Amino acid sequence: MTAQPEHHDVVPPMRTLAELRTALGVWGIPGDLQEFEKELEAADLDDLTRVREITQAYRHRVLLRCDPQAMAALMRSSEDVAYELGQKMAEAEGNAR
Repeated sequence: MTAQPEHHDVVPPMRTLAELRTALGVWGIPGDLQEFEKELEAADLDDLTRVREITQAYRHRVLLRCDPQAMAALMRSSEDVAYELGQKMAEAEGNAR
């Protein structure tokens, strides 16, 4: 498992593939860097749209890891989310009457 930085208030630079690789190595979920490399290797490098899709997807993963609110949301249990959704739906139904 990779060591994670203590403070999540700084977004690492990810303007180049090298910077994205470094960010995935530090901030990524274990296996992200290897999966990124596999997807990039399988892509036709002349297909810039596909290469951009891959890099944007992995860049987004790093951005989520850098956002404490996003990580808190991802850590919520399904039951907690379902309960909150039920409460909001009941509240909306009550307001509609």
